[in-house]
Amino acid sequence: MDLILKYFPDLSTRQSARFEKLLQIIPVLNEKVNIISRKDVDLLEERHVLHSLAIAKKFSFDSLTRVIDVGTGGGFPGIPLAILYPGTRFTLVDSIGKKIELVRRISEALQLENVTPVRERVENLDQKADFIVSRAVTAFPRLYRWSGKLIRPGHRNPMPNGLISLKGGDLGEELKPFGSRVEQFPVSTWFDEPFFYAKKIVYLKK
Repeated sequence: MDLILKYFPDLSTRQSARFEKLLQIIPVLNEKVNIISRKDVDLLEERHVLHSLAIAKKFSFDSLTRVIDVGTGGGFPGIPLAILYPGTRFTLVDSIGKKIELVRRISEALQLENVTPVRERVENLDQKADFIVSRAVTAFPRLYRWSGKLIRPGHRNPMPNGLISLKGGDLGEELKPFGSRVEQFPVSTWFDEPFFYAKKIVYLKK
């Protein structure tokens, strides 16, 4: 919890307890489903939980906001964000059954009533949200092609509704089709650890 508290020192007692439990139960559950590599499990707090929470340094969500996490895998970034924003509704989507089952078990263990796990391909979803979030799911143009239709227009939060993706590396060619419509925010703006030096939040306003 040291890293989480370093950057989010104002967590409530309940939020802190949920993050503690998240860090404890994922290695146990992962032994059975093997979704997260052993190396990454050892670095769970930094490379999964804190990385997910980078979104909260630039974006905040009010209690009427709806967020869809596409290709959620083991629940990232959706579950850490759901802990941080307990009033916001999060739908965590993945097409692979064992991943959604892991998300379901984590959500139940943490008593996250604002999380709905859904097993489905994102292009087949039939619902709307204020924001789509993702973490290293696929190339950004493909991600937008799959999920852009799910974003409803609006501006009820500090940032307008849109697509938010956690990415890494040189994104010049990948983002070229979007021109000035897309914005990049270096995660190293907020987090000091070397892991975050090449990490970015990519944002496309609806």
